[in-house]
Amino acid sequence: MLTADVAQLAPPAHALFAEQAARTWRTIIVRPGDTIWDLALAHRTTPGALVSKNRLAAGGSVIHPGQRLLVPGSGAATTRARTGSTQPATSAAAGRSTARRYVVRPGDTMSSIAAAHRISLTKLLSANRLANPRLIHPGQRIALPGKPAPVVPKSAGKPVPTSENTFAGYTYSDATVAAAKKNRDALARAAVPSRSDTASMIRRTAIRHGVDPRIALAIAWQESGWNQRAVSVANAIGTMQVIPSSGDWASALAGRRLDLLDTQDNITAGVVIIRALRVSSDSLEEAIGGYYQGLHSVRTRGMFADTKQYVAAVKAHMRRM
Repeated sequence: MLTADVAQLAPPAHALFAEQAARTWRTIIVRPGDTIWDLALAHRTTPGALVSKNRLAAGGSVIHPGQRLLVPGSGAATTRARTGSTQPATSAAAGRSTARRYVVRPGDTMSSIAAAHRISLTKLLSANRLANPRLIHPGQRIALPGKPAPVVPKSAGKPVPTSENTFAGYTYSDATVAAAKKNRDALARAAVPSRSDTASMIRRTAIRHGVDPRIALAIAWQESGWNQRAVSVANAIGTMQVIPSSGDWASALAGRRLDLLDTQDNITAGVVIIRALRVSSDSLEEAIGGYYQGLHSVRTRGMFADTKQYVAAVKAHMRRM
């Protein structure tokens, strides 16, 4: 879900890349943790464009620290930090801020993060200098400028945990729960494919994007049972259970705006995310865990107990696909 103030700051995902043809290219040095996907988002282009421009080997999304890459942008000597999961870009505002960091959770937007920490949206955006404030995703680290906000007692408006707003130990905001209900109601009225037809769509889409169909089918089964009408309390939508912020990321990866309420677009979103995770991960288990917990979180905090159960379940499904 996007709030109006963030939506006005950035064009739709497919428009981010239309301008690259008129831009110059410059050289950057790959840093530890960088991926083609992160660099594409940071420099407002597509992974395919970077692979092509740098004449990387087919499927050559694997890059290494110290490698030199051409990226769109001016010839400025400084290298802007990537918008991926580890470091916000350096700026004067960020330099004046404290070292506090916030790890993005499912359903977060820059506006909701600003509100939760009692920071103005303008200051939050200035401290992070994201190429597109819409493209934040679970596991990403956001710099929080200023001093920590005082603790607000539960009576001041924090939602009380109930079965209607809590999942996996996390209680979601009233706004997220309301957005989930709205999407659930919309899908209840919509015509959606049967489970068998949905499975066929997943298989075709995975093959088209170079993803092992068994992985996509298994994750989709674990997430929704191949049911496009499924919407979680966290506002994870449809067959692949994609939250809106991850849908924005998937749209950037796909190079066009994806509608998560549309079955084919929902499947495409999940598949391109799986593809990105598979390329960036060191193992199949890490990629599957990243789909559930967030890859950055898996790498920095290890797999949670429920993530390990999720990975085991998906691998068991794969053996039956």
